[in-house]
Amino acid sequence: MTPEQIVKKFFEEVRSGNNPDYATELMADQVLAHQVISEEELTVKRTPKDYADHVKEMIEVYGKFSLEIQEFMGQGNKVYVRWKQVGTHVGEVDGYQPTSLPVIEIASAVYRIEDGKIAEYWIQIDREGIEKQLNRNKSQ
Repeated sequence: MTPEQIVKKFFEEVRSGNNPDYATELMADQVLAHQVISEEELTVKRTPKDYADHVKEMIEVYGKFSLEIQEFMGQGNKVYVRWKQVGTHVGEVDGYQPTSLPVIEIASAVYRIEDGKIAEYWIQIDREGIEKQLNRNKSQ
């Protein structure tokens, strides 16, 4: 599979929540996950199981969410994806109790493919936007 096909399959199966455990097929045993938060960058090592558990936690908090890829580009062994995720706040998250109101996440990431698997990625999420929605939801 090409890098673009690997990342597309990753979004269809794993990131979408349809089949989180399929991460073992598409991710290296250790993945460097660079999480860019404003001016800071935090790098964590994730395993496919860690990532699958992360997606399962998102489902617990936001229910069966929708995921729309808004931009998708590949160059060499790197693939850029920007997406919009829409869920319903059904579980406690960061101290916010469930409100059953919608929560929208806008995010983007660059995935680096090595030996046919995702080996590294750089992700940016509109965390402030999510926080504002959770605060708004709390006051309703």
